[in-house]
Amino acid sequence: MNVLDRFPKRLRGEAAELLGKIPYARTQRECEAMRDGFIDRYRGTQAKACEVLMRDWERMVTFYLFPKEHWVHIRTTNVVESPFHGSRLRTNAIKRYKRVENATAMIWKLLKVAEKRFRTLKGVEKLKSVYEGNLYRDGEEITTVQSERMAA
Repeated sequence: MNVLDRFPKRLRGEAAELLGKIPYARTQRECEAMRDGFIDRYRGTQAKACEVLMRDWERMVTFYLFPKEHWVHIRTTNVVESPFHGSRLRTNAIKRYKRVENATAMIWKLLKVAEKRFRTLKGVEKLKSVYEGNLYRDGEEITTVQSERMAA
């Protein structure tokens, strides 16, 4: 959205289509090639948008450092937004609570109910590997032999 905000409205649809494809590349190298194509296309006319893309690039492609099964969860904000949707509806309807404790209790109960419908994490068996600090590139775990080659 930060990049698209720098585009005039007439070009946003085209730019959004190109930008939307970038994080769905199979490898980080393909992703960078798509980024370079986007920048080559818009560098002359939309330099500020290209600067924003480059500034935020590392954060945008961080998910390539995690298991491929986790990418779908990392690329979405729905994990955060979905549980709070029900509580937001109710807190907006009730403009003000007389006591903070009442609001807290109601929101907590709504989240506990929503928790029953939470989607399970794909690749849950790889969480231990990630927690232990094992390295991943393009969604695949890097073995010690591969990491030694990279260092050389």
